Amino acid sequence: MKALRNYLDKIKPNFEEGGKFHAFHSVFDGFETFLFVPNRTSKLGTHIHDSIDSKRIMSIVVIALIPALLLGMYNVGYQHFTHTDAQGGFPEMFAYGFLAVLPKLIVSYVVGLGIEFVIAQWKNEEIQEGFLVSGILIPMIVPVDCPLWILAVATAFAVIFAKEVFGGTGMNVFNVALVTRAFLFFAYPAKMSGDAVWVSGESILGLGKSVDGLTAATSLGIASTATASNGYPPFSWDMVTGLIPGSIGETSVIAILLGAALLLITGIASWKTMFSVFVGGAFMAIIFNTIGPSTAMAQMPWYEHLVLGGFCFGAVFMATDPVTAARTETGKYIYGFLIGAMAIIIRVLNPGYPEGMMLAILLMNIFAPLIDYCVVQSNISRREKRVTKSNN
Repeated sequence: MKALRNYLDKIKPNFEEGGKFHAFHSVFDGFETFLFVPNRTSKLGTHIHDSIDSKRIMSIVVIALIPALLLGMYNVGYQHFTHTDAQGGFPEMFAYGFLAVLPKLIVSYVVGLGIEFVIAQWKNEEIQEGFLVSGILIPMIVPVDCPLWILAVATAFAVIFAKEVFGGTGMNVFNVALVTRAFLFFAYPAKMSGDAVWVSGESILGLGKSVDGLTAATSLGIASTATASNGYPPFSWDMVTGLIPGSIGETSVIAILLGAALLLITGIASWKTMFSVFVGGAFMAIIFNTIGPSTAMAQMPWYEHLVLGGFCFGAVFMATDPVTAARTETGKYIYGFLIGAMAIIIRVLNPGYPEGMMLAILLMNIFAPLIDYCVVQSNISRREKRVTKSNN
């Protein structure tokens, strides 16, 4: 590391004002601060220095996502080998999934970071690190069969119109990764729904077998099309381990909870928001079980709702986004509860879209500032009444 530090110090003058590569100062600064802690200190005004910065926060979130990503890669291979009757063990299945997911990760980061690099250069500002998390989230919330060119278009749309037009990292109203998924869902619904998008049917570097017309419905998809109240898939531990069809990183509850533990231990995510999402989802599912319609989705047990689809993934990694979520302590409870309740409402009452979590979070992103405003105003009114009463 010392040799790398010396090399960066040697070439750094070329990227500073007056250097022959000064036009690329933002690019150099982005790489330098990613590799090493910045040695600059504040010189004007009053500042409070903390031991953690945005790069550390983003890095911890990325680490927390790794278990779900690795399990997702294995599940991609597992689903392919299972549905094509191909022969292979754990190494072959994981290798297949790794090779299937890796291009999506590369496309996501190249497109997203490329746009951010260009905008930083154009505005002569530092490169913001927010896309470190969005870049890994985006491939994890799409089907394995999503074409790369469509993923590139959706990523570019989300970075430009959901982030940069609002001012960049820390200023966006909507979660960037979820805007990418929403764009994909509404612009290319055939690539995001149906039975044929969840399992890859192509052989990769001789791994697995190529088949035509491969289909595999998700558990939520089965429940949404069932007419009888007992038509939902029975609970199985595969729903917890993640060995079921679904988006790449959303199927394994165990892997997601490992990431949640890291986020909570490090204090990166709010347990109030996370916990409230599960409470809201369970509460609404029980309400539908009690007085809801006699459809399979409405009568699905509350615990099955929580482990299927993107509910756990959304609660842990999306709803807790500190930029787009509510920030007051009381507001976090309200915000999380409404996300969980709204996700179940959308699942049950909208058979055409059995997931629900994406739309619930995006909807509550809009209302997060209003929730915080109401909580603050309520605190102000309560204190005013307390002061008035004490004066009387």
